[in-house]
Amino acid sequence: MTHLVLDKLNLAYGKSAAVTDLNLSVAQGQLISLLGPSGCGKTTTMRAVAGLLRPVSGRIVLAGEDITQRPVHQRDMGLVFQSYALFPHLSAYDNVAFGLRLRKVAAAELDQRVRSAIASVGLQGFESRLPANLSGGQQQRVAVARAIVLRPRLLLLDEPLSNLDALLRVEMRAELRRIQRELGITMLYVTHDQEEALSLSDRIVVMRDGRIEQDDSPEAVYHHPATPFVATFMGYQNLFDWHDGALCAGDARVPLAVQRPARHLAWRPEHVAVGAPGSGTLDGRVLARSYLGERIEFLVHTALGPVKGCADLSAGWREGADVGVRLDPAQAALI
Repeated sequence: MTHLVLDKLNLAYGKSAAVTDLNLSVAQGQLISLLGPSGCGKTTTMRAVAGLLRPVSGRIVLAGEDITQRPVHQRDMGLVFQSYALFPHLSAYDNVAFGLRLRKVAAAELDQRVRSAIASVGLQGFESRLPANLSGGQQQRVAVARAIVLRPRLLLLDEPLSNLDALLRVEMRAELRRIQRELGITMLYVTHDQEEALSLSDRIVVMRDGRIEQDDSPEAVYHHPATPFVATFMGYQNLFDWHDGALCAGDARVPLAVQRPARHLAWRPEHVAVGAPGSGTLDGRVLARSYLGERIEFLVHTALGPVKGCADLSAGWREGADVGVRLDPAQAALI
């Protein structure tokens, strides 16, 4: 069942267009990530859904109701921002209870809902602590509890994990996904982190310059990027034109047969094998090498331009060494 619809949404800051003719449908209970680089329009889109930015044109429909012109406090949404925005003088319990008190919820029901929300984010025993006495991850959980305690029809999260260290981000990703599934909340999640979007989402909406480049499952976005931009953004660092049975770059042509016609072929560095000269699709010279723990990554100058590829830890080639680079069509994304 469709829960949220953005219909031909146009957004702007002054006379500068930020989002153009955006169409998006979100089913009840789905977690959708808006993914893209800074300035692509993802946060702007979320601000419009929240009611913080009035659209130039288009509609925002939630649960069958047109809410395009409805003020923020009447949209029945939960918001979790990058900064968490907790009240520093209120305990975790009182931060979570704040919205319910504004709504004049009866004391017994308020206490039950607050304790249930705090339990759902794993913070039992921390109710009396002030934000200053909580870790970054715990503050983030309080912010989530404060949003879900209102039982919103839609939960909006804008880069909520970007202030956390790498290990805690991984932990909190799993927690957010668990909470979303257990409560069945529909979530719209903004991030620039590809790994975060892949691990959390039912669908990923990749944005660029205020438009949607691809709206698909995490698996499809990762393995079958729809455009050159999506390919490079998702880690396909080797991208080449393909024409008449050959990879092309300027005047250079390297014959390579593929399974089906394509305009571009792209490879992730880990899928490009670096070996001895003459052992690959083309030869080149090492420009740089990087130790990545389980493998060595090489930047190689070739007739097609720079190519990134990998070899095992025994590879001894240094800058200036001649090597071969193997571009396997079976490992390529065909675009």
